[in-house]
Amino acid sequence: MTEGATQTLGFQAEVKQLLRLMIHSLYSHKEIFLRELISNASDACDKLRFEALAAPELLGSETDLVITIDTDSQAHTVTITDNGIGMTRQEAIEHLGTIAKSGTADFLAKLSGDQKKDAQLIGQFGVGFYSSFIVADRVEVFSRRAGTPASEGVHWESKADGEFTVSNVELPARGTRIVLHLKEGEHEFADDYRVRSLVRKYSDHIAFAVRMKKPVVKDAETQEVEYETINHAQALWTRPRTELKDEDYKEFYRHVTHDFSEPLAWSHGKVEGKKEYTSLLYIPSRAPFDLSHRDGVRGLKLYVRRVFIMDDAEQFLPLYLRFIKGIVDSADLPLNISREMLQQDPAIDTIRTGLTRRALDMLDKLKGEPEKYATFWKEFGSVLKEGPAEDHGNRERIAKLLRFSSTHTDKEEQDVSLEDYLARMKPGQTSIYYVIADSFAAAKSSPHLEVLRKKGVEVLLLSDRVDEWLMDHLREFDGKSFRNVARGDLDLSSVQSEEEKQAQETLSKEHAAIVERLKKALENRVSDVRVTSRLADSPVCLVLGENDLGLQMRRILEAAGQKAPTAQPVLEINPTHPLLVRLESTAEEGAFNELAMLLFEQATLADGGQLPDPAAFVQRLNRLLLSMGDRK
Repeated sequence: MTEGATQTLGFQAEVKQLLRLMIHSLYSHKEIFLRELISNASDACDKLRFEALAAPELLGSETDLVITIDTDSQAHTVTITDNGIGMTRQEAIEHLGTIAKSGTADFLAKLSGDQKKDAQLIGQFGVGFYSSFIVADRVEVFSRRAGTPASEGVHWESKADGEFTVSNVELPARGTRIVLHLKEGEHEFADDYRVRSLVRKYSDHIAFAVRMKKPVVKDAETQEVEYETINHAQALWTRPRTELKDEDYKEFYRHVTHDFSEPLAWSHGKVEGKKEYTSLLYIPSRAPFDLSHRDGVRGLKLYVRRVFIMDDAEQFLPLYLRFIKGIVDSADLPLNISREMLQQDPAIDTIRTGLTRRALDMLDKLKGEPEKYATFWKEFGSVLKEGPAEDHGNRERIAKLLRFSSTHTDKEEQDVSLEDYLARMKPGQTSIYYVIADSFAAAKSSPHLEVLRKKGVEVLLLSDRVDEWLMDHLREFDGKSFRNVARGDLDLSSVQSEEEKQAQETLSKEHAAIVERLKKALENRVSDVRVTSRLADSPVCLVLGENDLGLQMRRILEAAGQKAPTAQPVLEINPTHPLLVRLESTAEEGAFNELAMLLFEQATLADGGQLPDPAAFVQRLNRLLLSMGDRK
């Protein structure tokens, strides 16, 4: 088959699913197609302007980049044309017949059947072109890539019936023209006034001129057609804040991020002086599907003197702020800057510091709106927790933004700030107490909390995967040190009376014998045995050494294929508990060892650990149950 021949090809399976969605499900949000196609046209113009930095001949004599919309109420068509980068034949097949993004499966999985929510996902996952089929039963695309001859134009066409055709055509101009042949009942979108109103509603912020025909009557017989620009056609961030409305900022956010939910907050600022740059930063209201991947796509859109340079410039914000979206426009960077040059340019550090400060200021301000901050924390809190380890200079500021669950309310919602905790500390209390577990339920019921609960001392309940890493770097707050209640000696002297201290010392002396017996029985499994100051209701618990890795960090290392260093815990016993009283009175060594092992395994499970031999534990437990039956 020759290159110019017409090919009929089948859509990728995922595209077929998308087309069914567009045609049958999103009928109440039809106008999104225009928003998406204009946004794609804007991206095409941005890409050409960027490529023309290295190859000016791509622009040729047609240096003004514009988007043109034509409506035909007689033919029932609407046409969107741009003179941007355009496509080759192969690119048309790849871009319009398949979805190469890894997020396709996530997109399909997130579809809820809620038309409004599903419509919001379309642009976010890069499938906006297919929204054309919400209103059109036939779509034609004419495109020629900048720098290729007129003979290499391409004509792509589909009726959304599972197939598309593609052929070469002669196209005198570069760029892309999309012709939508509207369905019966969708002819409103061929109405000039309707389309103008939608452009002003959704695309006023586009930095390129969006043009439509303006009829001009010269005399009774002749009528000349001119085009007029119907949007501001000026980069929104360059316009004075006083002339911008909230809706302008929201629409620009949707354009930049393809997330059509509203942002929680934004910050528009201009810095002048030694380094001159403008920024427009946003806090989204929901997390993207790949937020947990630290090596995923992130960063701001970079412009230099209003010329688009690159998407996802990650050098301008630290990794723990990877949820921040927006743009930065520098007046100092060279137009030909690359990602490698960004890593080496000292000016970037200055801009990064300023943008980090602005982002943290936004979050500080957002705290004043508790409902919005709760939404932010639910979506992005676990990412912000990476901050104290990565940004020592802002550690105290980040700490004030953190939220936790605690024994103060026992609610799973993380809504307790460190400042809240300090305000409720007991007289004489010198530490901020916390416990780390695999889940909120496990943290809440941890035996390590028992004495502190009894004394009314608040404990932070930590169960996010990142929490152990966080607390390894967050050593103090406002002069108060953090103390893991499951690690090392738990010094309660600041909240204990003198009588309680004496009673604890007496208890340790009185039960020295069982401590020694347990050390012998468990010598290969624990590093020490001692009488506890932690427990009130449980018989035993396991305690980490001061420098031992916790379960969370061990699992993170193992998941990364690294071997965690081995360490044996300390077994702490509550000698007043009936099980310990029973154990202490057991003279026969075999029975004592059996019960000792059972208590150790019980403590391992209560701590969230895994038993090396669960079957042996079950058999041991069964023997104990049978012996109880024999005694009856």
